Amino acid sequence: MTSRTLITIKDGKRRFNHRIAGLAFREGHVLVHRATHETFWTFPGGRAEIGETSEETLRREMMEELGVAVEIGQLLWIVENFFDYEGKAWHELGLYYRMQVPESFPFHATDIVHRNQDGRNALEFKWVPATTAALRALDIPPYFIADAIEDLPASPKHIVWHDGDLDHK
Repeated sequence: MTSRTLITIKDGKRRFNHRIAGLAFREGHVLVHRATHETFWTFPGGRAEIGETSEETLRREMMEELGVAVEIGQLLWIVENFFDYEGKAWHELGLYYRMQVPESFPFHATDIVHRNQDGRNALEFKWVPATTAALRALDIPPYFIADAIEDLPASPKHIVWHDGDLDHK
């Protein structure tokens, strides 16, 4: 077995990360997840590994986190995302795809539908209405997606997104 190398660079209080995420839709809802110790939610995904395509990353992450094989759809956004997290300034290159989870994956309009242990993090997944109002009510970065969720781009869109003031020096 070859060793796995996640694409992350650490430089003092600065971090670079390459993340791939998927937006799965069902019955007017979109799938989100969070680590149970966090207050914010995100779209499911994870860090890419060296030598992996973005689609391979998303398939691997969903198998690890959801236990199902997903179908990868259209690339929606290429995001240069800048944010502060746990006392560090993050620069993240994110690719956000549409994805299809199998019908066998549970759906419930209000309850947690899946839990998983990912390393040190306990993850929980739920479906939320795929509306601007519902996503704005959640703390779900990157925040531009809430405004775009009801009118997804017809072709991939490049976004440079800053959450708060970061030290880029």
